[in-house]
Amino acid sequence: MAGPVAIFDWDGVVVDSSAAHRQAWQRLAAAEGLPIKPDSFLKGFGKRNEMIIPEIHGWSNDPTEIRRLSLAKEAHYRDLAAGDLMSLLPGVKELLGALQQAGIPCVIGTSSHRLNLKVAFDRFGLESFFQGAVTSEDVTRGKPDPEVFLKACALIHGDVAQSVVFEDTLAGIAAAKAGGFRAVGLCTTNSREIMATSGADLIVANLSEVTPQLALPKAR
Repeated sequence: MAGPVAIFDWDGVVVDSSAAHRQAWQRLAAAEGLPIKPDSFLKGFGKRNEMIIPEIHGWSNDPTEIRRLSLAKEAHYRDLAAGDLMSLLPGVKELLGALQQAGIPCVIGTSSHRLNLKVAFDRFGLESFFQGAVTSEDVTRGKPDPEVFLKACALIHGDVAQSVVFEDTLAGIAAAKAGGFRAVGLCTTNSREIMATSGADLIVANLSEVTPQLALPKAR
């Protein structure tokens, strides 16, 4: 019988990787001789490269070129993240451990690339907490479309109506709500005032404020 699933976005929810992503875009722009707008990073945070490159940066609309630039950017990111430009956010291991003890499976639903997860798994020992992941390579539509979260829930045959999504962006909360999930909004990327406009069911500073019972009231 299908039950609850805890679905975690990645960047800004599990890891603080904003500096690595920002510098990766800057490195790519410099290497390619492409312009980059000051506000482009925040506008693109949490979205797929396939949307960021043509719609936010305005670099190319050619699918082959978009893919080349996307893979180059992620290679820069992994190089930076393997150093000092990625850290674990507060409360992550504690909540994952509590959910594991409560018998609630955890999966990842992210716009990030699969190889990026491995960098964090290797550094922080997180892989054993998750029963699967849906990444940018697994979807055709980015947030605010709910595809990534619906596929993540379906990985382990979860019940959407009983499940929760942890997110830090407006597009991510919109995707969670569009999919029929309970949504917990984290104020790790945006201010509490901005997140208050998201439609999240619960808003917290970070995962250190969350318990299984708070995230999934039906788990009581």
